[in-house]
Amino acid sequence: MTTDAETSLAQRKRRLVSDELTGSALQLLALKGFDAVTVDEIVAAAGVSRRTFFRYFASKEDVVVQFLAEMGAGMRAELAARPPAEPPSAALRHTVWACVNACAGDADRTLRVVRLILGTPALLARFLERQAHWRDELAAETALRLGRDPVTDLYPQLAAGMALSAFNTVLARWSDSDGAEDPADLIDRAFVVIAPALDTAA
Repeated sequence: MTTDAETSLAQRKRRLVSDELTGSALQLLALKGFDAVTVDEIVAAAGVSRRTFFRYFASKEDVVVQFLAEMGAGMRAELAARPPAEPPSAALRHTVWACVNACAGDADRTLRVVRLILGTPALLARFLERQAHWRDELAAETALRLGRDPVTDLYPQLAAGMALSAFNTVLARWSDSDGAEDPADLIDRAFVVIAPALDTAA
């Protein structure tokens, strides 16, 4: 029988291997460009086999997209945890900020990933595909918070879409500034623009 300690050890080992693969891939991709790097080069740099690589990632695209996609994994939970009476703009602003702040401790790596995604059409398409799921999750939670029908009411999907549009705009501006602009300030400025629409329509 597997103990909790053994399970925890296995999880930590998986995380270490995943982090090593991700780190090696991002370093190579930032240096040589996405199209110039092969899976064989990534596994050689990480010191693992191709078989190990494909246990963790379906493709080299997934190495990049998964790193940034993890930022959005807890978005619905963040929104659900906001005070029920909070205006939609404030709740969604906090949700987007929490998503960005999750990677604030590794800003250099996150900036490299953002640049790769925004500068590589195949990666951008995959990332936007992931975001479609985030939008549905945010829309469902927004509908729940406001007592609206997520199927017939346009507001929840539009509100979620505006929040994610603000998120994408902030990422682009942060990337264009070479990390010089403060993401928190950019998020605040973005939500100043969209807050009237979010709160009036709610």
